[in-house]
Amino acid sequence: MATTYDVVIVGGAAIGSAIACFLAKEPAFSGSVLVVEKDPSYRSCASALSVSSIRQQFSTPVNIEISRFGARFLKDAGARLAVDGEAPDIAFVERGYLFMADAAGRAALEANHAVQRAYGAQVALLEAVELAARFPWMRTDDLALGSLGLADEGWFDAYALLQAFRRKALALGVRYLADEVTGLALRGGRIDGVRLAGGEEIACGVLVNAAGYHAARVAAMAGLELPVRPRKRFVYVFDCRTPVPDCPLLIDVNGVYVRPESGHFICGVSPPAEADPDCDDFELDYRLYDEVVWPTLARRVPAFEAIKLINAWACHYDYNTLDQNALLGPHPEVGNFLFANGFSGHGMQQSPAVGRGFSELIAFGEYRSLDLSPLAYGRIAAGAPLHEASVV
Repeated sequence: MATTYDVVIVGGAAIGSAIACFLAKEPAFSGSVLVVEKDPSYRSCASALSVSSIRQQFSTPVNIEISRFGARFLKDAGARLAVDGEAPDIAFVERGYLFMADAAGRAALEANHAVQRAYGAQVALLEAVELAARFPWMRTDDLALGSLGLADEGWFDAYALLQAFRRKALALGVRYLADEVTGLALRGGRIDGVRLAGGEEIACGVLVNAAGYHAARVAAMAGLELPVRPRKRFVYVFDCRTPVPDCPLLIDVNGVYVRPESGHFICGVSPPAEADPDCDDFELDYRLYDEVVWPTLARRVPAFEAIKLINAWACHYDYNTLDQNALLGPHPEVGNFLFANGFSGHGMQQSPAVGRGFSELIAFGEYRSLDLSPLAYGRIAAGAPLHEASVV
């Protein structure tokens, strides 16, 4: 006879562990939870390799509200995720994002700003002269406007947050199993259980797909299409001898980003669509750095004209090809199969709100704190993408 759990979560990185943690903490839920994670070392998972930043500067209300809760959670993560009096330190650095626009991008930045302010984000628009006064180390002659986060934006230790979620979930009775889901039992429009590579069969009441950039493979086991693909991203680390004081997370006009990290800087850029194939290897490529990233940095910050590249790594987005927004909630035809996928680089910052939302969805059958339904799976079949203008 198969072992039975009320909830089985496929994937135990940040999203899966956040869901497990919030669910185990929910007083209205008294069921059993199993997290199946094929690599408990998390050595190559996207959560561990994430740039791990959080911003309020989105263009869609639901993404702004998700990040507003995320920031509150991160600031109080030590108390929320403490186990036996030991509080985790996720090293949240609250220093803000700075989005920059030239004359062609000014209207879009102003439109985003209006939405952000309407939903409570603390952001400021700065003219080029104001940018030059506030950041004298930055070249601003080609800029028309900048949008600076004044609060609840910055970066943190992704691996520490992942481990804190996992440790808290374990302390609350969640079981973690080092194995891989290789098949799903689908009967009468419901998922009855999962088959594991180790040969075990697990019955379940609810199945959650939190498999990151492997999510489409899990969905396909039930004959379902999920537009989530693995897309490789490169993070480059460099040293700069000239001080660049109070540097926020800069996002230049062409999407190149840079921010401080442990006495150095990290940077990168998303490749153009025509050079962004499905890819799950970790091979490094320095062409983007040489041809796009470094020239942009050197143009924007004169101190970055003389920098030394000291490290680099590859990671992966669980990229939603429909609209680069998360796909959340039950499948319309398989009601006990819940999806938490397609975060497209926003998974770490959105994990607290998704964890809370899924705990409510499972315990009560509905979202209660924050309505995540604009990100529902149903928009796939409807061909109704949710447009997010601030995709980095």
